Amino acid sequence: MTSAPVLIDEVPVQGEDTLIDAEAAAVERIRRAREILGDQVVILGHHYQRDAVVQFADYAGDSYQLSRDGARVNAKYIIFAGVHFMAESAVILGRPDQVVILPNMNAGCSMADMANLEQVLTAWDELGMVLGYDPVEHIMPITYMNSAANLKGFVGERGGTVCTSSNARGALEWAFNQREKVFFFPDQHLGRNTGKAMGIPLEEMVLWNPFKPFGGLTDEQIRNAKIILWQGHCSVHQQFRPEHIDMWRRMHPDINIIVHPECAMEVVDKADFTGSTAHILNVINAAPAGSKWAVGTEIHLVNRVKQANPDKMVTLLSPFSCLCSTMYRISPLDLANVLENLVEGRVINQIFVPEDVQRGARLALDRMLSIPK
Repeated sequence: MTSAPVLIDEVPVQGEDTLIDAEAAAVERIRRAREILGDQVVILGHHYQRDAVVQFADYAGDSYQLSRDGARVNAKYIIFAGVHFMAESAVILGRPDQVVILPNMNAGCSMADMANLEQVLTAWDELGMVLGYDPVEHIMPITYMNSAANLKGFVGERGGTVCTSSNARGALEWAFNQREKVFFFPDQHLGRNTGKAMGIPLEEMVLWNPFKPFGGLTDEQIRNAKIILWQGHCSVHQQFRPEHIDMWRRMHPDINIIVHPECAMEVVDKADFTGSTAHILNVINAAPAGSKWAVGTEIHLVNRVKQANPDKMVTLLSPFSCLCSTMYRISPLDLANVLENLVEGRVINQIFVPEDVQRGARLALDRMLSIPK
């Protein structure tokens, strides 16, 4: 006798339906769903994701690494516990037979939202008007990984590339070997910090304000610029200030300051080390016992580094909790919901990227892979 398909009943919540009770119950719901789904599903958890969600991740890391991890596995369903642009990248880099799901469709990225395709197209046209030529002939567009898929497509179609915080310098060097100027978006700080480290004068790196005609720049500023930076930033890394570094140095003169390159230039200049999330992890993990570290990046990552290094002092650089609030919108309840729907044969919160956008974005990502870090 064949048994009926197993469906998951919601675990009853004792007492009041509080969020804490519901999330505790969601843990068991997730485990039961995963037992049924088996290797049909892979869960990707970004470094900045809350512990209650990332504990279920098959792979944890940064956005680009996770997208490649998802493409390598046999799973049909990729559940990306990150933000919208990350799930889009998983679609672009994944196989046609894979389905990418974002547990909460409101999990966006404030930085990625600071540049949209219409604004970038307007800026591109205005640059051409000022310079008197087709921008493709002289300006290399580079978009940070933290951007919408259609901006990656825009860049790919114009000969440009995507960059990560690990290979931004390589991307700029590659660009300057081919064209005179770089149009870098959406994170001004990564672009400025990288350009400065390469010896480009600050006056040759101008800031484009998308809400002003011609970016709020004069024709002379545009003509003299080597790098045109978009006025965008990370809401988390923007919170770290030079005075935070001064505070820790007063309290612990032997402390090491390590920060992400999305921090403001004034913070990066005062830090001892600067690098991507992977670089931060590697440096602290390899540091000697007893060393002290103040870390300028998202608090969930800092807390995990601290737990992994009990023989060292590891603390958040800021006295305030620097939290990626948009990624925090994904809860265990959201994860349980998408998994239980898959058990019952329904796909919800699927992320789609039009094929024409995917083609241009793949070109940009493929160029990135050819650029040394």
